[in-house]
Amino acid sequence: MRKINTVLGRIDSDDLGLTLPHEHIIAGYSGWACDPLAKIFDPKKAAAQSVKVLQPIQALGVRTIVDATPPDLSRNVEVMKAVSEELQVHIVCSTGRYSEEEGQWTYLKRRASVKINSIQTELYEGFMQEITNGIGSSGVQPGVIKVATGFGRIAPCEEASFRAAAQASRETGLPIMTHTEDGTMGPQQADLLLAEGVSPEKIMIGHMCGSSSIAYHLEVLQRGVNIAFDRFGVEMLVSDQVRMETLIGLLGMGYVHRIVLSHDCAAATYGRGGRMPQEEAVKFKNWNFKNIFTNILPVLKNAGVSDDQIRTMMVDNPRRFLSGE
Repeated sequence: MRKINTVLGRIDSDDLGLTLPHEHIIAGYSGWACDPLAKIFDPKKAAAQSVKVLQPIQALGVRTIVDATPPDLSRNVEVMKAVSEELQVHIVCSTGRYSEEEGQWTYLKRRASVKINSIQTELYEGFMQEITNGIGSSGVQPGVIKVATGFGRIAPCEEASFRAAAQASRETGLPIMTHTEDGTMGPQQADLLLAEGVSPEKIMIGHMCGSSSIAYHLEVLQRGVNIAFDRFGVEMLVSDQVRMETLIGLLGMGYVHRIVLSHDCAAATYGRGGRMPQEEAVKFKNWNFKNIFTNILPVLKNAGVSDDQIRTMMVDNPRRFLSGE
């Protein structure tokens, strides 16, 4: 039985239980700290808010949350630790990098421009530092590597992050989860990681539910990797109804062992909030940590998806992905 890194220490893989494998305890887009009108960050308040938001899913039986926040989206392991201690829910945090357009890359680009080191080498060394020695002075070791690409392309920094992640994964055994922008570039992400020697069972291509094309999903699944239907409640481009129809189709084709379910929600955020126009807000009306349990699973069950299939997607598959078992 393999041990899994959580923010409170290592646990047996069998202790993971019901798992949401792509969420955020607290996150913030690059630049929030430069906003003079942003609220002052208070880690205790952020933790308390997160606990309040997450209590309902703890009551629903969720035992583990994978926090997919990389360092350049303001990952905060101290808040994660406080939430994990209060709720007695396991939290697995990430090392890695976000997309070139929305992450923080200037520092590494400047270092590369004066030929201190290549960006890929810098990234690899940073990933390994956190994996082996812990994040900062916290002692917390990540349990997964998170990398990302933008819409319709893999930018140079993103390619470097994928190659660095692959090298770190090969050496440490940590799995790799990805962000695809609106579901694009899934096959290319998989091919890049596979070409770098990462085992397919250690790859999870994220946000694939941004596409409603069965053929596109099969193109990725045929590479042997895992895929994530992990944006339930985000209905900008694809409705949850269409997501469920696509998911049911894939389950009917026998792919239950390589699909996971999640929301990509954040319990707390940095910076200022704001009100969306009503026509946009309605597309997020169900975007919360309970959506899968209250709105999605009942429909899936009515459509003939079995309890065993649901357990496979929400317990067994995340465990296999995180543990490599």
